[in-house]
Amino acid sequence: MSNLIKRLESTEPRGAPLDSATLRRRGVSAALAHHYTKSGWLQRLGRGVFMFAGDQLKRDPSIRFLERTRPGLHVASKTALAWHGFRQNVAHQETILLWGRREHAPPRWFLERFPARFSSARLFDDELPQDFGLAPLPGSPNGPTVSSPERALLEMLSEVGVHQSIEEASGIMESLRQLRSHQLVILLRHCRMIKAIRLCASWAEEFGLAWASKAQEAVGGRSGTSRWVRRFKDGQTLILKPR
Repeated sequence: MSNLIKRLESTEPRGAPLDSATLRRRGVSAALAHHYTKSGWLQRLGRGVFMFAGDQLKRDPSIRFLERTRPGLHVASKTALAWHGFRQNVAHQETILLWGRREHAPPRWFLERFPARFSSARLFDDELPQDFGLAPLPGSPNGPTVSSPERALLEMLSEVGVHQSIEEASGIMESLRQLRSHQLVILLRHCRMIKAIRLCASWAEEFGLAWASKAQEAVGGRSGTSRWVRRFKDGQTLILKPR
């Protein structure tokens, strides 16, 4: 049996969770996995999920593991923008922002090892393909699924005044001078949150971003022509001038 676990250690990547299906493919039955756990070869993370004892889980393989059983789960909002190179502040230990369907929240073993926050907000209507604007980073084709800068921008703006400060959001958005306007236009037309739409159109015009006119055209009358005022729970007040 020790030869089998040693072969498993040599074939499976370190730092990644192992599920029961993977173990079965390698000849490890449920009973044998239980034995390996009691013998100190494997550590049980959750139901049907293990890792090599003494191993340290890595962020990206762990997120990829979750994606396989949680369709639509992705790195989103401010985290996605930071991974694309757009950030304002560098945190000592950055919270990973993950979005997905409500029933696909990350399990406890992941949250215990990685600082993360999960959102199940339905930002876009059902007519937008679920995977629109979602892909691994260009330099990491086997990495986690990440929102494009255009999608991540709207995700971040939707959280302004809730989990996202106005100052940081505006600072990050001001740096987004080169966005793919055609993708942003599609996302704006399918966006369900008026706050995100108005912030995107108004701030783009205020900052003189190259794609501002395309954003204004995309939102049309949805951006509003009246003064827009919101006071948030943190005491901040957001005022958008009429167009």
